[in-house]
Amino acid sequence: MPELPEVEVVRRGLERWVGGRTVAETEVLHPRAVRRHLAGGEDFAARLKGHTIGTARRRGKYLWLPLADTNTDSDTDSGTAILGHLGMSGQLLVRPEDAPDEKHLRIRLRFADSLGTELRFVDQRTFGGLSLHDTTPDGLPDVIAHIARDPLDPAFDDDAFHTALRQRRTTVKRALLDQSLISGVGNIYADEALWRAKLHYERPTATLTRPRSAELLTYAREVMNAALAAGGTSFDSLYINVNGESGYFDRSLDAYGREDQPCRRCGTPIRRRPWMNRSSYFCPRCQRPPRGVS
Repeated sequence: MPELPEVEVVRRGLERWVGGRTVAETEVLHPRAVRRHLAGGEDFAARLKGHTIGTARRRGKYLWLPLADTNTDSDTDSGTAILGHLGMSGQLLVRPEDAPDEKHLRIRLRFADSLGTELRFVDQRTFGGLSLHDTTPDGLPDVIAHIARDPLDPAFDDDAFHTALRQRRTTVKRALLDQSLISGVGNIYADEALWRAKLHYERPTATLTRPRSAELLTYAREVMNAALAAGGTSFDSLYINVNGESGYFDRSLDAYGREDQPCRRCGTPIRRRPWMNRSSYFCPRCQRPPRGVS
């Protein structure tokens, strides 16, 4: 599933190519793509018509497009937004209007201008989707108001994060994946940040000192900024940006996906262990497990 860097790459593309454009027509081609819009596809399409798309925004793995009425400032908040979640294979693509339809095209937005491009939502596995929601006074879609800020957000509170870590009585990787504590970090970047911090994924959060939690945040930011610079991480053709291009940060990963390959620090083979229906990759020498963990 795309994590913060991949979603931010898509957000930047939407900001450039879609922001300020007015929706002329919406075509919903698969009902699952709007299943979170409880009023259905026809209502979704009807409510979008004539609205101008504002500046694309993101929190964690979620992105949204604020809506304004026609002939108003595109950044004026109308109190409604298109919320997008990419799921496992969702793609938001800006395509020429005459380009052939993708095999898994689910939603199409046409615009009332002469730029000659349209916005398409393509999703092979149909786990993602688009929906319309009211927004909070802070401009967030109401259904994601509980999602915490992400570590690249200037308003992220490092001290509050450390306090919450100590109070959760959980393990460090579980805490990193808790979107109500810190958003945008998924399995890939959790393993990468933990490798850089030399922390085992089962390390109890109650044992982390303030300097250690600060160090972990620093590494999480470093790895995600590096991934952003590389356009995100693509292991297959499912994650691409709005222009259909793949990211290449997978070439720079230090732990994730490198089972049996030498640790770039000490040369010990990287190990993979099943973890919460996922996998955790770690160096058994650099990231020694806590007592009681084999």
